[in-house]
Amino acid sequence: MTALPTWGTVSTVKAPLTAILDFAAWHLELGAHRLYLYLDDPTPQTEAILSAHPKIRVWQTDAAWWEKRGGRPDKHQVRQCRNARHANNRKPEVDWIAHIDVDEFLLPGFPVAEQLAGQSADTLCARVRPVEALAPGPGTAPQGTAFKAFHLDQSRRQQASEACFPTFGAHLSGGFLSHVAGKLFFRSGLKGLDIKIHNVTLDGVQNPGQVELTGCELGHFHAADWDHFIAAYRFRLQRGSYRAELKPQVRRGDALNLHDLFDLIERSGGEDALRAFYAEVCTATPALCDRLEEHGLLRRRVMNLPGLRHKHFPVVNPR
Repeated sequence: MTALPTWGTVSTVKAPLTAILDFAAWHLELGAHRLYLYLDDPTPQTEAILSAHPKIRVWQTDAAWWEKRGGRPDKHQVRQCRNARHANNRKPEVDWIAHIDVDEFLLPGFPVAEQLAGQSADTLCARVRPVEALAPGPGTAPQGTAFKAFHLDQSRRQQASEACFPTFGAHLSGGFLSHVAGKLFFRSGLKGLDIKIHNVTLDGVQNPGQVELTGCELGHFHAADWDHFIAAYRFRLQRGSYRAELKPQVRRGDALNLHDLFDLIERSGGEDALRAFYAEVCTATPALCDRLEEHGLLRRRVMNLPGLRHKHFPVVNPR
């Protein structure tokens, strides 16, 4: 019997220890053979706890780390890509690597290794499309998480967006605040592979032999609750996914980009207006869940992250 391929993840992380352990425990439970974690805000405690696990490789990307590499890039997106290339250029310990963030959780319909085993030899990367987590609300069961998905077809996507999110859907691709491009698994050890956030390039060819990994989705906790959303909001407006220079998500002339949309919302009513936006777009109300279900775009998962964290890191009591 042919052995199944091994897989792992690479991530640049800047998050509380509990969030990092949740991410690690989830993917270890799914069968990840290696987790490559680059600490963007390194602490000795976090490094020690993670390094103690035999399937986790950890690097503190401190001043000394970046000094050896020509200086620390100002943009976190550049740091992410350079760290991912570092992981790929090491001696391969896995057959496939997924470049994902600490708030992104693979949600496979059947084992990841089996899905990767089914790919042809000329498939060098496989795309995993996102589903965006909704904040807990009266539309979710205890310990359950509801996610919104989107249609790949642009026309169907926009029709569903405006039906499910009647106030703001005209400016949101699929009702999403974050990316719909998804992230990639790529075959490890490919020399000269240029790894970006959503794509890879090899010998001038972008995403060579790409397939859609349709049996797996990427649960993105981009705005998991109001506190999480508002804490990241100003940074995202200035330097992240809501910054002014990004194009509108929706491909039509009157659509606003997220930066301008949020500016309009705030000018119309300040934080109360932002809360109203969050309630419509990001919260699992029964009405929204029903609309998503009608369009085939509702996903539900019971993840039990505290239980998995205790299983894989039983002696750790993060604060």
